[in-house]
Amino acid sequence: MPATADLARLFEAIDGCVLVHDAATKDILWANPAARTALGFTLDELKPLKAPDMSSNAAQYARHIGVAWLQRAADLGRSRIEWCYRSKNGTDILSEALAVRVELSVGPVVMVQFRDIAEEKATRRDLTRTEARLQAFLRNLDEGIVVLDDAGRVLFAGESAGILLDRDPEDLLGTDFTDFLAEDSTAVLRGVLRETPRGGRPTDARYRLAVPDEAGGGPDRWFAARCQYIDIENDLRGLLLLFHDITDTVHTEEEHRRDAQYLNHLARYNAMGDMAMAIAHEVSQPIAAAHNFVAGAVGRIEHTEGAAPLRWGLDHAARQLERATTILSSLRAYVVRLEDAKRSVDLNDVVTDCAYFVDVRAKAHRVAVRWEHTGTPLPVSCEKVLIGQVVMNLAFNALEELARRPDEPGEVTIATRRRGDRAEVEVRDTGGGLPDTADGRIFDGAFTSKGNGHGIGLALSHRIITRHGGDIEAFPNTPRGTVFRFGLPLRPADA
Repeated sequence: MPATADLARLFEAIDGCVLVHDAATKDILWANPAARTALGFTLDELKPLKAPDMSSNAAQYARHIGVAWLQRAADLGRSRIEWCYRSKNGTDILSEALAVRVELSVGPVVMVQFRDIAEEKATRRDLTRTEARLQAFLRNLDEGIVVLDDAGRVLFAGESAGILLDRDPEDLLGTDFTDFLAEDSTAVLRGVLRETPRGGRPTDARYRLAVPDEAGGGPDRWFAARCQYIDIENDLRGLLLLFHDITDTVHTEEEHRRDAQYLNHLARYNAMGDMAMAIAHEVSQPIAAAHNFVAGAVGRIEHTEGAAPLRWGLDHAARQLERATTILSSLRAYVVRLEDAKRSVDLNDVVTDCAYFVDVRAKAHRVAVRWEHTGTPLPVSCEKVLIGQVVMNLAFNALEELARRPDEPGEVTIATRRRGDRAEVEVRDTGGGLPDTADGRIFDGAFTSKGNGHGIGLALSHRIITRHGGDIEAFPNTPRGTVFRFGLPLRPADA
């Protein structure tokens, strides 16, 4: 064992501040050099001092509180407190102080060890403020933050991630992040987890998240994510995912793609119209010539004996030529060059222009068509050809639906009417009815996939009508079948 003098020298060399109080009177008996230097008093100056002489004047450092703290150490063996000493020159020293009862040969004493924690407190306050600010920023970020391990499990989730994923952040911990992804995006994330380099540049990707709402349904949402591998020593290691909602952007892009398809369709339709007009012009001339030749032949055999069968054949040939002329006239009247400007037309006339083509298709399918035109004019401002396309598309869909049920009697009704300030066209059929599709989604598809269709589809019909300021709807017919109805605003003066 070291000699007593050696122990004293070792005690004197301690950097920490030490004060020794009498356990009964609480008087200062001794102070090591570190304490004397910090407080600025000599040992003889310290011995007679009481708490008010060497402590802050603040109420929480009153003498009776300091005495009670020392007494707890004397009674219980040790007691810790945050105490503010005051040096000889008036400087406050915020300290963490530990009082310990020590049994000496001369009797019990209370040894106080204290250290300056002012800088530590200031640093802690700064960290607390910084953390509070970061938490506030993270709560209000539009960008979600998660960290995933190599298997895709969530190691960390910020509050904004919980908001975007409709989950409590604590509930996200340990879950497989791919559970939130649509199937096609799961493979994308797995690839990112494998290929994102450690310490490399971040990578960007898009993910489709199938996040159900409270009712268990709801449309999928899209997120763009920036991915980077992080390694915070002894804390967090994994793939940092910063993601934000781009659902509106994706929908806009899809809308632009549909617009491009729509414009391509119009270009094809325009070209088809030009070709049809050219064909009608070219074919009408030989038909007219053939008609003249038939008429001449009929005139020459007028008084020829035994020519009745020949005359019968020529008469029927003339009728077929007249029918071909009627078809070309209808085609020429309907197929016109599309124009940017809308025109004022009677919606009844638009439907009437479509009647010939609908009737031709109906006869081919052996389906009855009933026309119910209102006697009231329906003046609207529209692009006649586009609205005619919608009428024929709805009518052709109804006819094809009934053609698929040849053993069931069916009928298609096409009606026009005025309802308030709207002009309406309604196509009713008695077919199989609407498919099991959510409200409004029947108009969400792209162009028709039917090989014999004209490529406009319900989605394009919807776009044409809505761009004319109208609306289109589909609902069940009674007792069976489907009703498609669209309405256009009447011209203001007529409404």
